[in-house]
Amino acid sequence: MSGAVPAGLDQAATTGGPGPGAPVLDDATLVARARDGDIRAFEQLVRRYQRRIYQLALRMTASRADAEDITQEVFVTAWRRLPELREDAAVVGWLYRTATNRCLNLLRSRKPVAEMDEATVAADRPADDPQRGAENTARREALVEALGQLPPAQRAVWLLREVHGRSYDEIAELVDTTPDAVRGRLARARVQLAERMTPWQ
Repeated sequence: MSGAVPAGLDQAATTGGPGPGAPVLDDATLVARARDGDIRAFEQLVRRYQRRIYQLALRMTASRADAEDITQEVFVTAWRRLPELREDAAVVGWLYRTATNRCLNLLRSRKPVAEMDEATVAADRPADDPQRGAENTARREALVEALGQLPPAQRAVWLLREVHGRSYDEIAELVDTTPDAVRGRLARARVQLAERMTPWQ
């Protein structure tokens, strides 16, 4: 397998949904084929997971531009490092771990995020029922602000557990700590978020 990035990967990493008529294959099969140089197999992996990775990065960084950059970097790195993946079926964990680490590194290098850019908030704004939509938008903005005030490690654990549904053991592996430490960080994050979200309860 060549280390060169396949043409069109940038576009595949920023668009979602499977290609028309594409067969549904499991992760292990797609990774094995991609390792042998099958670009279409890798593009299926990108389409399968790019939205999840983008949403994680978006909520971690509160920046659409940073989330797009991180998502692209994660999949470019994945393509180049597929030969190093020990278990083909473990690719999703590797993607989450790589994205989480990149987000944490970015957050440690800049000031805490206090608010999300307008384009990011607008992307999830509901179109029907304007009054309820406005309330939901305000609630999301409050949650984003509260998340931005959490330490990066707590924010990562909360998002991986509450939004992405990862297990304590999985999160511990993703952020290189123990399940007990994950539970502790999550408990502290929940307390802080509950306090800051009291007006919305």
